[in-house]
Amino acid sequence: MNTSTKRAVVFAYHNVGVRCLKVLLAGGVDVALVVTHQDSATENIWFESVQSLCELEAIPFLTPEDAKGEDLLQAIRAARPDLMFSFYFRHMLPQAILDVAPAYNMHGSLLPAYRGRAPTNWAVLHGESEAGATLHEMTAKPDAGAIVAQQAVPILPDDTAFEVFGKVTVAAELALYHVLPALLAGTAPRIPNDLTRGGYFGGRKPEDGRIDWSRPARDVYNLHRAVAPPYPGAFTDVGQGSKMQRYVIERARPYRGARADEISGLPPGLRVLDNAIIGVCGDGRALAIHSLLAKVGENEMRISPAELQAQLAANP
Repeated sequence: MNTSTKRAVVFAYHNVGVRCLKVLLAGGVDVALVVTHQDSATENIWFESVQSLCELEAIPFLTPEDAKGEDLLQAIRAARPDLMFSFYFRHMLPQAILDVAPAYNMHGSLLPAYRGRAPTNWAVLHGESEAGATLHEMTAKPDAGAIVAQQAVPILPDDTAFEVFGKVTVAAELALYHVLPALLAGTAPRIPNDLTRGGYFGGRKPEDGRIDWSRPARDVYNLHRAVAPPYPGAFTDVGQGSKMQRYVIERARPYRGARADEISGLPPGLRVLDNAIIGVCGDGRALAIHSLLAKVGENEMRISPAELQAQLAANP
């Protein structure tokens, strides 16, 4: 083996983990160990598997329940890494691991903006026009280390978070690909990460997708875009008690039809107009809902305007 080859331990999960791990392999990095996650039976797994890539490439891997165990620390030390990388690994790495070798994390935002959890979803929710990926030095404080590389991508007005995440995955691959030679040579840039800008954001739960129809249509639309399937989706309840029915918006656009003036006088909430489903918002504007799902137990089924109209009539 070439004596200049760098050894790495990689913490990775999700599509970003797969693509960035492939960049390291293509760049000649000796990946001595990968630490990833077991897929959860309760989660909608719509993304690629780091474990499957490791099996394909015969890379040793571990799937610990957390990153704090002594066994994991000893395995990382035994791998003798020159560098460590974290690509969408879900656990915070303790200081003892960070002390083993210089470590770099790929974060799905243009740092210092949207530090913390679910950066792509938060960016879409806030109506941003740009997202991206940032490779930065890892420190005990999350998403706070010096910036090594950054790649921006656009958020188009009708993009969902799922679509933006696809772009962010490519941005992460590009950012790592372009900086990797300098990183391996020890000449990569170190740009200060100004923590007086941006802010930290927490993880999002399914309940955070509940629609407040009193909000302006732009806010409701951004919520839909931020959590649209394969995420849990923006939802609303019709009726009460045993008659309550939960509906999830699968696809929607701002309403641009000819009856906007009439809609502005309707109370907020789900409505059926001209055999089409709309969601009237607090500013008198509306969403044209092209696909609405009814939750039935653990299942979801598409509902027609006539079926929704019957439910609304039964719960005036």
